[in-house]
Amino acid sequence: MVQTKSEWIGWAAQLACVFEVLAEKPGNVTRYRDCANLRLEQFLVSAVAVGPAFRPEPGDSVGSMILRAVADTQLLAAVNTNVGIVLLLAPLALAASQDDAGGLRAALGRVLRGLDQQDARQAFAAICQAAPQGLDAVEEGDVRTAEIRFTLLEAMAMAKDRDSLAREYVTDFSIVFELGLPCLTRLWAEGRRLSQAIVQTFLTILAAVPDTDIARKLDPQAAAAVSGQAARVLADGGVFSEAGRQALALFDDRLRDGERRFNPGTTADLVTAVVFVFLITEMRAEEVPSLLARW
Repeated sequence: MVQTKSEWIGWAAQLACVFEVLAEKPGNVTRYRDCANLRLEQFLVSAVAVGPAFRPEPGDSVGSMILRAVADTQLLAAVNTNVGIVLLLAPLALAASQDDAGGLRAALGRVLRGLDQQDARQAFAAICQAAPQGLDAVEEGDVRTAEIRFTLLEAMAMAKDRDSLAREYVTDFSIVFELGLPCLTRLWAEGRRLSQAIVQTFLTILAAVPDTDIARKLDPQAAAAVSGQAARVLADGGVFSEAGRQALALFDDRLRDGERRFNPGTTADLVTAVVFVFLITEMRAEEVPSLLARW
């Protein structure tokens, strides 16, 4: 059976969510560790839930995809596990459905520049429905604003200095395409196991970009300190050396508390987007078994 482009995009979104949560990333829900009232099963169900929303059809928009993905996640999982992932994957999925000689990132830029006020209304409704932890009121561009008179891209520009996901929208996903994807692609080409490559990519992003989820829940200094610890784990070799793995285990323990205050959730969302782009640009559906063989 020949898969349509839309089917592969939906599967890639689901696979990216599954692969991200199964990798043993510090401070996050993984195969072997839960995280303050969040469990692996909820993330796996959430991965299934987003598939239909991310199979682009004529007439779909970024806002409608975000709203459906969050609503379906709430229906099946009854918990917010993936609103950040959804915000990142929606424009990527729509861009992946388009033919652009310049590739996925060029298509993405066109999608982002085409965002309108309706995208903002739908995205804000989805965010309010998901009610992510650490959502505070701000003077401009608050997601609970009754009258939305700006596009989704303009809203993200207002939040870019306090939220890495918002900053991705105004930089054509610079962290994903310029930091995360080269790291993951290089490690895969070197013959590394996919699970280890995902964790090393996570550490690489976290070391370079303080996690804004931590900054919201605590402060920027705490986020910077966590990034410094990630950099030290990388300096010890990360997942690819015994010293690095020991440092990683200690780092993981330090990040876990009963309130998820030190959970690098934004970094996990960015890694999911990286894995999705890797699947779309480097893999085909029939090559997924090769990923599983090198998990």
